[in-house]
Amino acid sequence: MYDPTVARLTYRALLGRRRALILGALPLLLIAISLVVRALAGADDQTASDLLGGLALATMVPIIGVIAGTGAIGPEIDDGSVVYLLSKPIKRPTIIFTKLIVAIAVTMVFSAVPTLVAGFILNGNGQQIAVAYTVAALVASIAYAALFLLLGTVSRHAVVFGLVYALVWEALFGSLVPGARTLSVQQWSLAVAHEVADAGNFVTSDVGLTTATVLLAAVTVLATWYAGQKLRSLTLAGEE
Repeated sequence: MYDPTVARLTYRALLGRRRALILGALPLLLIAISLVVRALAGADDQTASDLLGGLALATMVPIIGVIAGTGAIGPEIDDGSVVYLLSKPIKRPTIIFTKLIVAIAVTMVFSAVPTLVAGFILNGNGQQIAVAYTVAALVASIAYAALFLLLGTVSRHAVVFGLVYALVWEALFGSLVPGARTLSVQQWSLAVAHEVADAGNFVTSDVGLTTATVLLAAVTVLATWYAGQKLRSLTLAGEE
């Protein structure tokens, strides 16, 4: 289910100079803002939670997921180079699964690691806030990578749609509208983080742990499966 050659090509595409600069911009911004906030306000648990929840989890993680998930396959479909990959004796689910693993890894590195660093800068991991939001970023990275990989497989405008989802649904509706929170990857990941890290009242979610776990698993599995189906149909269309 995992092909090293496909993985290497995907890593090379995602971590090229231009895309790496884009991927690194938000983490650097988060850390820079954390340094300024710590210098001005000192160590404060509520401030740390607000910044990590509002900037890191609600904005940075989904945007990085968009870049990594869609970038893992979208450009290959757009420029037609995916035909070369599909001509190789590699099973289509293997291609999707390999690209998913790469997208998850890249999303985790560029989102969870800076979240942990920012958390320690803000309040030294007081109340386990840094660890809690890092767990949330790790869990969210899996679901986002699967969702946006699927989006990159089915649409040529995957980046635009992904950014609309990340900025409008997750960052705005997912944070402010009570009904929308139930269908938010952000809230699902917060439910897991609350139970794992036990950060008291600073990490909360409108979704229960069982519901969040089921939804995270279902979205990841279904998105990965459907992406494989779409890639198979793309191959058939190309052969015809």
